[in-house]
Amino acid sequence: MTDETEDHGDEADTPRESLFEAPPMGEQERMVEAVLFASAEPVTVRELTDRMPHGSDPAEALAHLRKRYEGRGVHLVRVGDAWAMRTAPDLGFLMQKETVETRKLSRAAIETLAIIAYHQPVTRAEIEEIRGVSVSRGTVDQLLEMEWIRFGRRKMTPGRPVTFVVTEDFLDHFGLENARDLPGLKELRAAGLLENRPPPGAGTPGPESDDDDEDDATEGQSELFED
Repeated sequence: MTDETEDHGDEADTPRESLFEAPPMGEQERMVEAVLFASAEPVTVRELTDRMPHGSDPAEALAHLRKRYEGRGVHLVRVGDAWAMRTAPDLGFLMQKETVETRKLSRAAIETLAIIAYHQPVTRAEIEEIRGVSVSRGTVDQLLEMEWIRFGRRKMTPGRPVTFVVTEDFLDHFGLENARDLPGLKELRAAGLLENRPPPGAGTPGPESDDDDEDDATEGQSELFED
């Protein structure tokens, strides 16, 4: 009886083998690889352990996988306590994508640009006289920043005021060879660039400045002055 009891005690102290055999290491590498590729965020070893079959060793699989990806277009990198697949640093330029920012011009900017295009070289005072309202500095600065207008020669008049003219970038953007190719008034009205509204001063007095128009985006305008 004593010997049998001692034998049972020895069996209790001996660790039992797992009922499920862990997958081969090659298969574990495939599992880790699949999880990392499918995950939008880096994955920790603990998360891999919870997902993989019992008895798997994701840490060892990661070590093998990292070595296998050395020198390839995709690397296995450590991000804090987690792991992720990342593009090789020297190939990052292939992932760059240039985008064109669409900017809406205010009504004041469209009118100012049209006046410069049709009356160049034209001074600020002449623009204000044609529009019937003062031209804010922001309107001119926006057109200068877009490189659609530039400073022209100073006029040989008292004060030598500076003039504005359209640039080659402006002509190129709208597919024009020169300013003489600009559409006529009928085409501008048909395109919605000229509104059929009473001139400033008729009826209700017009505003003294176009500052209020700066944030008035020209939704629905033609592509001619919209970018």
